[in-house]
Amino acid sequence: MVFLLAKGVLFGQSLAYKTLLHTYYDKDFPVVYPDQKEILSKAVLIDTREPEEFAVSHLNDARLVGYNSFDLSTVKDIPKTQPIVVYCSIGARSQDIGKKLVAAGYQEVYNLYGGVFHWVNEGHPVYADDNETMKVHAYSRAWGIWLNQGEKVY
Repeated sequence: MVFLLAKGVLFGQSLAYKTLLHTYYDKDFPVVYPDQKEILSKAVLIDTREPEEFAVSHLNDARLVGYNSFDLSTVKDIPKTQPIVVYCSIGARSQDIGKKLVAAGYQEVYNLYGGVFHWVNEGHPVYADDNETMKVHAYSRAWGIWLNQGEKVY
């Protein structure tokens, strides 16, 4: 199944996954799609997953801030006008952190649509120790059903 979205971005995903994301996402919080290179190339990428998830793999040049231990002091060096893209496994935790960033005065914060799962499912690379890898932390066996590409790690 292929969906055409804003700005002509095409991507395929199951209707079930799209429905799941719809239940977690606030319709007024901006998202960025994996193929929106212009935004992604200018943004600071912030991984809101936990350290064990980040260690398995993450987006290239992403910065770990965590979810359970998130503190605004970890991003104090980022200018409030700098575009920021937050992500996690599917986008629920990252949206929460994104809202905290907006409340703290960050002006251009986006949630990566579908999180790292959708990123990998669309064929985009992830890294561990500066090397591309196929491994992706699938969060749990229940959530891992949404990861269709890559090698699941629990």
